[in-house]
Amino acid sequence: MAVWDFQLPRGRGLRVGARPLVVGVLNCTPDSFSDGGMLAQPEAAIRAGSKMLDEGADWIDVGGESTRPGSLPVPSEVQLDRILPVIRGLRERTDAPISVDTTSPAVAREALAAGADIFNDVSACRDPPWRELLRESSAPIVLMHMQGTPLDMQEDPRYPEGVVPEVVRFFQERLETLRRWGVSLERTILDPGIGFGKRVQHNLELLRNIEAFARLGRPVFIGASRKGFVGKVLGDEGFSGLGPERDLGTVTVNAVAIHNGAHILRVHDVRSTRALVRMFLAAGAGPRWTDAAREDSP
Repeated sequence: MAVWDFQLPRGRGLRVGARPLVVGVLNCTPDSFSDGGMLAQPEAAIRAGSKMLDEGADWIDVGGESTRPGSLPVPSEVQLDRILPVIRGLRERTDAPISVDTTSPAVAREALAAGADIFNDVSACRDPPWRELLRESSAPIVLMHMQGTPLDMQEDPRYPEGVVPEVVRFFQERLETLRRWGVSLERTILDPGIGFGKRVQHNLELLRNIEAFARLGRPVFIGASRKGFVGKVLGDEGFSGLGPERDLGTVTVNAVAIHNGAHILRVHDVRSTRALVRMFLAAGAGPRWTDAAREDSP
């Protein structure tokens, strides 16, 4: 499996591909589907992020705008009020990478100045002002596929030619756009967008075909944690069934993902996911992960 060395702001680096990496989700919103707004206060979010790092998170993903199905956009000013104290508080405590989960270039710019290292955009930098920011900065970029917007993405998602070919074409088009902008593709990470404009069968097909995205030559990022399709497969409908079964289902999905070639897992339950990675590598990871990866296991 390929290994990529990303250059982060402020002279630090991030190695991707030596072993599966674990990204801790920090939703600093009052309407997060997974935590019910428990991390909406900066002090609580900083404590939660610090705990994730203690449990072995490789980086923390901080967001101030819910992208759950049916959600509306959040003004940049509101996002910044939510996330800047958290990013600054975490940066005072750690050198670990911090990503900012936002579709707004203005929010991303301020987050970068406050200590963030990585851009994570569920709209794959389709807002034109991203061009200037990406050309000004050297931060890595997570590009995600989404059909529609969070408000309407789950109303009637369809992929007449197949979800995998469509997502592959989308990535090819976005990478070509960034190349034309003068942005190095060595900074990019690809997220097929589990749960974003996808039915249950679409999500499962994406998981079965991660290698199709890896063949584009960039790391693959999977964010399946506690998603609705896990609950539907397990029999808990909607977003009310967020008990231990949903986390167990997430661990199982992530085991499939890294077996099929995913490089990065975005999760709410860091401790269990690190245990998964350790066990996966110790038990024999197969051809996609080298002996060096097992030696570097968490």
